[in-house]
Amino acid sequence: MPNDLPVAQGAPPAGGLKPLSERILPPEFYDSFITKRSKERIEDPIRSRLQLEDRPGTISMLAGKPNPETYPMTSLQFTLRDPVTNQEVPIALTEIELERSLQYSGSKGIPEFLEWLVGLQEFSHGRKPGEGWDLSFGAGSSDLIHKAILALLEEGDSAIIESPVYAGVFPVLHEAKCDLIELSGDENGIDTVALRKTLENWPKNKRKPKLLYTIPFGCNPTGVTSTIERRLEVLGLAREHNFLIFEDDPYYYLYFGSAPRPPSYFALEVDQPEVGRVVRLDSLSKVLSAGMRIGFLSAPQVISDAVLLHTMGSNLQPPTFTQVISWKLLSTWGYAAYQQHVYRVADFYRTKRDEFARLMDKHLTGLAEWTIPEAGMFFWFKLLLDGGDEGDSEALIRKEALEGGILALPGTVFLPSGGKTAYVRASFSLLPETMVDEGLRRLRVVLLKARGEA
Repeated sequence: MPNDLPVAQGAPPAGGLKPLSERILPPEFYDSFITKRSKERIEDPIRSRLQLEDRPGTISMLAGKPNPETYPMTSLQFTLRDPVTNQEVPIALTEIELERSLQYSGSKGIPEFLEWLVGLQEFSHGRKPGEGWDLSFGAGSSDLIHKAILALLEEGDSAIIESPVYAGVFPVLHEAKCDLIELSGDENGIDTVALRKTLENWPKNKRKPKLLYTIPFGCNPTGVTSTIERRLEVLGLAREHNFLIFEDDPYYYLYFGSAPRPPSYFALEVDQPEVGRVVRLDSLSKVLSAGMRIGFLSAPQVISDAVLLHTMGSNLQPPTFTQVISWKLLSTWGYAAYQQHVYRVADFYRTKRDEFARLMDKHLTGLAEWTIPEAGMFFWFKLLLDGGDEGDSEALIRKEALEGGILALPGTVFLPSGGKTAYVRASFSLLPETMVDEGLRRLRVVLLKARGEA
């Protein structure tokens, strides 16, 4: 079973710390980080007043909300699998909950769900309200990534990004027209020696990078989980060179390593001389439902407000229906049962990983090299082409492997600047063992043929 979610914090720097209230960065600190486009956004005059409808005795004629009497859905029941007993438990929305789920709601999220998620951040990361951060709900973390990056980066700005890294973040970085500084790493995470060297040798006539984008648990695609030592080094460099840490962490609850779970950046920063440099993105897609699009952002108030204004002007609000169902599910469980659920999910993926590793040994020994991931859903492996020469996986994976009946991703799609690489990403999350066995057997045939050894 994975380690408990609440984790020990990193040791504070030598010399002691001021009280937390004196270490929280003030709102004006972020003025140079927020983009011009974000500063120029204005509030939706209707959405910004929706919360006033909750005032006792108020008669609201504010919004053009559809009348619930016209809705065709009259009841909703579903069944939950109890995380402790594994028994199925019937759950039903009350008439009021159903009516609310089918109606417009605030752009930030429904208050009771936001409150539950704020409590989850305290349960999982030890972060409490009143520490200079706020939480907003989004239509998946990708929705919030897009909005947060556009709030922080614009043309001419610089950002540091892990390489290789999640390809889905490239379109928004391209939209922001920022300069990307690619930073590689090793089995311990980001190369902090290279990071320091890059920052210390930065051109004096150009602003240093505004942020560092990282996936610290089970990095997509490499599967690497950053050590606590690397995380503390990054936090120190962020303070020394004045950048924000964009912590995209969809695999936090899919950690199945044998070593203790490292604390998140969000957890660690509360013991630093400055608090408020971490923008954290969470997702429940991997542990509750991908299709419900459940993401939430925990960030300094100024950045959370900028994301909220973007939501008002784009998609108005995250879906109320999925919020109500998610809140009903999670509030029925409570935090302890949720913890048991994510333990079971992590154990499930540990088994899938071990099956995949065993079959990699069976079919690709001598044809590829890999490390065993301790979180996430992916194997990242290097093909040994041309008798050991590193080669390029692009054509082999896109053409020969596909023609051989196996679909995976060549590593080049995870490199911000492209380029050749012999690496491949394969997901172990979905396929049964028999299909993994056959898929890797097919890949072996393709590799042998490419090496002239068929």
